[in-house]
Amino acid sequence: MPSSIPRSAAVAAVVTAALAAGLLAGSSASAETTADTAAVRVHDIQGTTRVSPLVGQQVTGVTGIVTGVRTYGSRGFWIQDPQADDNPATSEGLFVFTSSVPTVAVGDAVSVNGTVGEYVPGGLNSGNQSLTQLSKPTVTVVSSGNPVPAPVTISAWSVPSAYAPEGDPAAGGSINGLTLEPKRYALDYYESLEGTNVRVGSSRVVGATDPYSELWVTVKPWENRNWRGGTVYGSYTSQNTGRLQIQSLTPIAQQPFPKANVGDVLSGTTEGPLDFNQFGGYTLTARTLGTVVDRGLERETTDKQHRNELAVATYNVENLDPSDPQEKFDALAAAVVDNLASPDILALEEIQDNNGAKNDGTVAADQTLKKFTDAIVAAGGPAYEWRSVDPENNKDGGEPGGNIRQAFLFNPERVSFTDRAGGDAATATDVVAAAKGRAELTLSPGRIDPANTAWENSRKPLAGEFTFRGRTVFVIANHFGSKGGDESLVAHRQPPNRSSEAKRLLQAQAVNAFVKDVLAIEKNADVVVLGDINDFEFSETTKALTDGGALYPAVKSLPRSERYSYVFQGNSQVLDQILTSPGIRHFEYDSVHINAEFADQNSDHDPQVLRFRP
Repeated sequence: MPSSIPRSAAVAAVVTAALAAGLLAGSSASAETTADTAAVRVHDIQGTTRVSPLVGQQVTGVTGIVTGVRTYGSRGFWIQDPQADDNPATSEGLFVFTSSVPTVAVGDAVSVNGTVGEYVPGGLNSGNQSLTQLSKPTVTVVSSGNPVPAPVTISAWSVPSAYAPEGDPAAGGSINGLTLEPKRYALDYYESLEGTNVRVGSSRVVGATDPYSELWVTVKPWENRNWRGGTVYGSYTSQNTGRLQIQSLTPIAQQPFPKANVGDVLSGTTEGPLDFNQFGGYTLTARTLGTVVDRGLERETTDKQHRNELAVATYNVENLDPSDPQEKFDALAAAVVDNLASPDILALEEIQDNNGAKNDGTVAADQTLKKFTDAIVAAGGPAYEWRSVDPENNKDGGEPGGNIRQAFLFNPERVSFTDRAGGDAATATDVVAAAKGRAELTLSPGRIDPANTAWENSRKPLAGEFTFRGRTVFVIANHFGSKGGDESLVAHRQPPNRSSEAKRLLQAQAVNAFVKDVLAIEKNADVVVLGDINDFEFSETTKALTDGGALYPAVKSLPRSERYSYVFQGNSQVLDQILTSPGIRHFEYDSVHINAEFADQNSDHDPQVLRFRP
């Protein structure tokens, strides 16, 4: 480690105390002291760690050239000292938070008085790193029309392959107090350029344009690339160091942000100050934005199941309720028919109740499901029937009043559902032995262990018993707890705290135990566990689901580069899964990429399909 434990712990204590004292951007409660400002430069303020050595102090006469002006959101401007020091760990750029629309222009030479602060985007509880900045500034424009300092080029060769140092145990795992090593760690490299004018050349898009007018590129074309153009997240140690978020400094009203899909190219030069924000961390805030070159990414279509194959699919339809535009229902329905080839059984996640987020005690979702199944028929698909269990009001998490739940759709011309009455929100289904050593559910549809605290404020698994060509198939639809509350990959703790895993681990153990109950009665039973597992194929959650060989994650049958159903901050990753019991020996698996890689989405998840012969 580059710094001693006492030093890093001391720096962590400084930033903690400073933040507690109100030294956030725009705070009027800052307790200030005055620094010896005889020769305070930008690099003196930035220092050699993530936390300014001058945090909390009033500085005067800090000079630099304005490199970018932000007139919306966190309003302010960036300055850069054209006279750099010879230390690569100290940034020469700095954000000046004005709170109101700045009155300076790019190219102005300015002298700034203000308070040095460490602002944590998202707040202290987010676990994010802090942004060093000046707040409550007094700004003097010395001259105008000056050349902007030449940008630092961020490239495949400049970004280290190692992501971040291990956090200091004496500072709670924080890297805040560690001396930056920009030639060794990617996060240190980006931090050493915080506020600096940077550029990227033509770069592949790895995260499509989102509703907030931002996209992700990679400066490392070969880094865990898949054939559709994305960058695959394959383990907790392959964070993909070349990813960088791109935003524009130009307001949308003046210049629309370009729409890009994964695999497209942001061509030419994209240049501007390097910011740090709550949603993605290090972000190139573009003063000059490249041009998107469309590489023609197309939505996938899975193969149609053969007559004697059962096709089972899962699809998160993202808070679907009757108040959604008919266009959303039609688009989702067309995907079921055309892209998923009308699977025999379809497990849906995020079906909302009949009036969506209106929080009035409504829990039934029959109108939602009818509107969806009618749209499927209109799209040329089968007349699906549905089965579900209404939740208790506001007990299953998700959007308040929405009462999301899982539901089964099935094609009655191909498969039958075994109805056993009595299933409700609070009553658990069980497994019993039937004739000839067969397993059967006591309630179908029914919920698995709904009283288990693992499901508190979370969706309970929905179990159903189906028959296909005389063979019983047990299907368990899931929507595990979200990753909300986890620290991001750019957290000040390294490795980041993934607190949400604890709940999903318990949920996985409950489902695994239920599957084992089925197999204890009928060891060759066909059991399919599927849904939005909200966790990776290499996670402890998945390991718990598969414990004892009860289940196999079918996504692992795909090449590593094809294992993903979701794109988050430029990482193509697995969240949606289908797992199979040992009796299902041969199958075909397809992650059908129709949403996650595209700027225009009907859901943010890609559906998954499994075909096998029971």
